Amino acid sequence: MNALIALCHFCEIHGPRVLFCTQAHHAIEPQHVLGGKDTDHKSSFGHHFHKRPRSSTNESLSSMNSDRTTCSSASSSTELCEACRSIQPDQPGFISNDNEAKISYISSQNPEHPELFTILRQACIRSLSCEICQGKEGPIFFGDEDHGYTLSYMFVIKDTQARGLQRGYSIIVVMMDKIYLLNSWPFLVKHMKALIDELKMKANKVYEQEQAQKNQRAVRLNREFLSPGDFCRGGVNKPFRALVVLTGEPNLFRFLHMRFSWILKAGGSRMTEKVLEGPPQEEAVDLDDQEVTEEGFIKISAKPLQSPSEDPGEQDQQSEEEVEGDQGPVFTSLQHFRMVLGSLSFHDVAYNILTGNQLIVRCDYKNTLKSLFRVLKAILPAGCCRTISHSATYEPSWKCNFLGLSCDTELPDHVVSTEIYLLLDIVSPDKVRQDSSKVVSKAAGSFTSFGISITSSSAVPDKVPTILSRIETTLDNRDLTPEIVDTVLVALKEEWMNKVKLLFKFTRAGSHSEEDVEKLLKILQAKEEDKPLLKFWVTGLSPQYRSHLLTTTLGAT
Repeated sequence: MNALIALCHFCEIHGPRVLFCTQAHHAIEPQHVLGGKDTDHKSSFGHHFHKRPRSSTNESLSSMNSDRTTCSSASSSTELCEACRSIQPDQPGFISNDNEAKISYISSQNPEHPELFTILRQACIRSLSCEICQGKEGPIFFGDEDHGYTLSYMFVIKDTQARGLQRGYSIIVVMMDKIYLLNSWPFLVKHMKALIDELKMKANKVYEQEQAQKNQRAVRLNREFLSPGDFCRGGVNKPFRALVVLTGEPNLFRFLHMRFSWILKAGGSRMTEKVLEGPPQEEAVDLDDQEVTEEGFIKISAKPLQSPSEDPGEQDQQSEEEVEGDQGPVFTSLQHFRMVLGSLSFHDVAYNILTGNQLIVRCDYKNTLKSLFRVLKAILPAGCCRTISHSATYEPSWKCNFLGLSCDTELPDHVVSTEIYLLLDIVSPDKVRQDSSKVVSKAAGSFTSFGISITSSSAVPDKVPTILSRIETTLDNRDLTPEIVDTVLVALKEEWMNKVKLLFKFTRAGSHSEEDVEKLLKILQAKEEDKPLLKFWVTGLSPQYRSHLLTTTLGAT
């Protein structure tokens, strides 16, 4: 825990003073810190916050050489009275080493670093003279970004020789991280109070023994004459008694070093960084570029998904390099695909894709198939895309809604007679010349002289989903670049996927009549022709999200 913890007291002669402080040092030679040498070390206070103490495996308590001073910033012995000093100038400080974490906990009268001394000194003054705690005992918080933040626990120790028969003390924890200090409030206050209770218990025993010998309160009340010196500091009462005397504990500061060191160590290790997991991913993930081998196994390409923002030309080059000897043309964008097919054929293909009908594409070029499926996925949510880019035999619609086959692959009879699908044939120029019945594409570029034909198992209705009309309007605008078109398509998908999520939540929240569902669809501005799309897009929600939603819904009811 990168903080300073210190014991402070209010002296009747010298005012607020720091008695004893402990701090952590990371991976340095401790004797250089206490010896007052000019080293280039950095204090742990405010630095290396990510290094946290682990469980101590070899913690030792030792004293440094007596010829080294405790703190170079402390005042000379002539300026401090007995009550203001914890360690004499010719005496060493205390150190505990955590060898595993490479952290040393060092205690001295004052911190050696000048900036830390100034920050601690200011916190001490505010703790004992400026800040006020209700009841005069208890924890308070104060500070700012420039001078650090302080948690101060104020308390009093009974003393028969003090003015008012008690002296003011405080234990303060100073650090630069406000949030960390406030989060540590319950832990720090608990152990600071436990330590203070021990000190007060020891002091109360000494106080009661002294009062039994001579009741100072009664003596002061029975005095008939008070001289002016009795009201001055240093008068009849002796304000120079140290805390060691008040508690009757000769090894008090050794004991405080051990407690302060433990608080710093435990305070740092009790908080660890954790990954906060939110609700499950709402949309399922698209398994891209699946390919069924001749042996019947599904092969998934290790190549990552292409981002829509990537250069289409670069994508095409990569696609052409995927299969050695596969030099078929590629589709570079949705606009390019629409230009090759024509607006009417594109309308049929897009409708079947948006409503969940299986798209079967027969082509001898694998890179052409992959580029086609890649551009068509721009109009579908990722969770609705189940792709097998190339297979030697037909695969059913429950496995994939995008299926790539070779030109010679025949569809099974039961598929032709009962399934709903759209078959798109892309025939090479050589086969077109062999079979003149194929329609020749009028598109220029790499698809010139290729044969394009479409076979649909069902007719496209006159009224199509709203999003299809908006997609076609976007593609009709010749002024829009492919990047802008991609952005519009993403916005459209998000808009309608949000409607799907809301509809799914509404239907799962309880029993609702058809009239209630119709009212919700009207609010969502979804028409009757949009229902097939909404029904299919629900399949794009991930199973984890559905389970999470159903669990929370049942818990709420």
